[in-house]
Amino acid sequence: MPDRTTASSPLDGSRIPVQAKLAAAWTSFMFLYVYVDYLHLYKPGVVSDILAGVVFTFEISAGFAVTALALTIVPVIMIWLSVILPPRYNRATNLVVATLLIPYMVFNAAGAGSWLAFYALGIAVELLLLAFILQTSWAWPRRAAVRPAGLPGEAVTDAHIESVTP
Repeated sequence: MPDRTTASSPLDGSRIPVQAKLAAAWTSFMFLYVYVDYLHLYKPGVVSDILAGVVFTFEISAGFAVTALALTIVPVIMIWLSVILPPRYNRATNLVVATLLIPYMVFNAAGAGSWLAFYALGIAVELLLLAFILQTSWAWPRRAAVRPAGLPGEAVTDAHIESVTP
């Protein structure tokens, strides 16, 4: 029978690794990015424009397709890089890429017209996710430097370090 005399403990708030937070944010960003583009196809006239060879004001060509694919690959690769890069490079990469994506996301509102609410919602959430990525990367916790203990006032030598290193 369980002991009911002890107070219930609070929920476990174990720390989530920074890399996992970043990968989750990039994954959320990627899903939203793709779904905004997909749901855009429901906008009247879009499919007929695509069939006529035009997206927004751009002519559909191999170059257009390569550019669109490259822009889509960026957040996909960031999911992977957020998990595998060492912290120093991970932090820098996330700061640079998220910063560069902000103007691109804002540009996507061009030509929204009567669909402004749709684009505003999608872009607002994308920008919030990018802000989270920037804040999480910027505030990446630093590991405290571990110094081998010596006697007070005694210089720590390589011999001390070797003696305490497993």
